[in-house]
Amino acid sequence: MIDLRLLREDPDRVRASQRARGEDVAVVDALLSADERRRSSSVRFDELRAEQKSLGKLIPKASGDEKAELLKKAGELSASVKTADAEQDQAAEETQRLLLQLGNLVHPDVPVGGEDDFAVLETVGTPRDFAAEGFTPKDHLELGELLGAIDTERGAKVSGSRFYYLTGVGALLEFALVNAAIAQATAAGFIPVLTPALVKPKAMEGTGFLGQAADDVYHLDKDDLFLVGTSEVPLAAYHMDEILDVSQLPRRYAGFSSCFRREAGSYGKDTRGIFRVHQFDKVEMFVYTTPEEAEAEHQRLLEWEKQWLTSLELPFRVIDLASGDLGASATRKFDCEAWIPTQGKYRELTSTSNTTEFQSRRLSIRMREDKRVRPLATLNGTLCAVTRTIVALLENHQQADGSVRVPEGLRPYLGGREVLEPVAR
Repeated sequence: MIDLRLLREDPDRVRASQRARGEDVAVVDALLSADERRRSSSVRFDELRAEQKSLGKLIPKASGDEKAELLKKAGELSASVKTADAEQDQAAEETQRLLLQLGNLVHPDVPVGGEDDFAVLETVGTPRDFAAEGFTPKDHLELGELLGAIDTERGAKVSGSRFYYLTGVGALLEFALVNAAIAQATAAGFIPVLTPALVKPKAMEGTGFLGQAADDVYHLDKDDLFLVGTSEVPLAAYHMDEILDVSQLPRRYAGFSSCFRREAGSYGKDTRGIFRVHQFDKVEMFVYTTPEEAEAEHQRLLEWEKQWLTSLELPFRVIDLASGDLGASATRKFDCEAWIPTQGKYRELTSTSNTTEFQSRRLSIRMREDKRVRPLATLNGTLCAVTRTIVALLENHQQADGSVRVPEGLRPYLGGREVLEPVAR
């Protein structure tokens, strides 16, 4: 959530951010009003309580009519205190409810607009010219079936659409990618973490995933637990309700988890293969740092993602997402999109978001610096979303006979294999 002091001091900045996101600007004025009621009712309650305490000291010393009058006044005052207390609680609840509806403040350098209004910051590598090589590229599912690596037919039979099995070399490829990603992350100083796949509502709400992304979340009603769509959620909540000393920052974690998404609103999109699925595994980077260092750390996360994609020898581009395409918690977000030959376009493979103090305020995570305690900053970055990475690897490194060349950086994690060969049927 944003700082209420900032809202009071510069409401136009918050209005502009809401407008850039395409969100309701009226929430800002409603929140200002609720906050004013909260503060005034709090002052009123404190004044009445002080008067009540003063009166309480006079009653034992009084007698006769004076005491009766004081007792009558005390009764009236008690009712007023209860009313003021209720008004204070009501205003505080309304303030909190509205505050949770506001997204993070959009960074001033973010392009304004919707999904298609991103800015391309960099293009790395050149897509292959398959026509010049004399063959038409196969898509990842056809290649995966030739390699005995992907089985969506049985996935659908057992679990429904957008589920799959990774078999044989497909399973080995997942393990190789995860191990390679964790190796890169630990070399960069990240602490590897295996995170829970189920979290409490506070963790999900605290990271901002029960707002605009709520329809994508799986909820277990009986247990009131949520399946995570990314290990960002349990990693963000890891230090929930804690105070970290500034000397311990930055804290960098590399979380591995299965991720679950309903893919609400994606009906008819990417239904073939394993590009858009309900369950997949992912290695996620997560950082706790000082607010002053957050932007520099965001650039470092992006560089680690670029290093990863370069090690896989994938052509990709880096985009700066437009304001209307940001998640609620992000002030700025960069995506790395890999070229997918059979789609003839770049598709998101990794992303990194600077969430500044938005999540830490909601999760009550603070830092201590020179006896001062204040919110810290959190950032996240996908290093390897396994299924999409497999899609990009198979399509970009395929050969005319249906085999797939293994990029050199991945070979040590695949038992030295240089080529994935089709299996006999």
